[in-house]
Amino acid sequence: MTELVFLKLGGSLITDKAHPFTPRLDCIRPIAREVRRALDGRPALSLLLGHGSGSFGHQAAAQHGTRRGVHSAAQWRGYADVAAAAARLNRIVMDELLAAGVPAVSLQPSASAACRDGVLVHLETGPVRLALERGLVPLLYGDVAFDERRGGTIISTEDIFVYLAARLFPARILLAGKAAGVLDPRGSLVPHISPATFPAIASFLSGSHTVDVTGGMADKVAQMVALVQQQDVEVEIFSGRDSSWVYRSLVEPDFSPGTRIARRM
Repeated sequence: MTELVFLKLGGSLITDKAHPFTPRLDCIRPIAREVRRALDGRPALSLLLGHGSGSFGHQAAAQHGTRRGVHSAAQWRGYADVAAAAARLNRIVMDELLAAGVPAVSLQPSASAACRDGVLVHLETGPVRLALERGLVPLLYGDVAFDERRGGTIISTEDIFVYLAARLFPARILLAGKAAGVLDPRGSLVPHISPATFPAIASFLSGSHTVDVTGGMADKVAQMVALVQQQDVEVEIFSGRDSSWVYRSLVEPDFSPGTRIARRM
């Protein structure tokens, strides 16, 4: 029996979000090695990877207002710039994964994504399924998408994960970022969140302090809480700064270094 796990490498982790178009190879490279080690050490692991756009796509998207909609010729040029920036970071991540021996294959979300007023309503799942069946690691990322009402918009990796989770049914979703997890107003880690406890926690969540057109931590947690209400999946939000935590999260289902979101605690 295989266990399907979704792992996201957050933009705050793999790029310096305070400096445009700046990858953090010192984070990407060791994580790629730990992913390879996890695949070697746990043959039953089936892995889907995603990554945020960090200081690449978010900077370009904020400049052009792409998330809100795309209509004018200048905005469509901006849409193309955002797509190129996101793809540039994806190439960097892909190169590091392949160098570490991870059989990753990049699948460009904007090639098939369709949105309706900012909500992802279609994404081709066939290539993702085939990649997983053949022992490959599909790699997706936050990207642009055509939108029935807005013309164009931005889809986050969380948007993609939520869409795919309803069709692929992962056992776990791991969101590795810069932050230790969800923090309360005193800066202490919130170890568990359930749909029942989320309303109290939502009152102190805030978006990212750097450029983030997709809503930061507040949007991330809200999406994951809604997901665990709909299906039997557990979500872990944690820091990937210690790459060994990525390895342990992949191979040890009970390891919880950050904030765990589940239907029941």
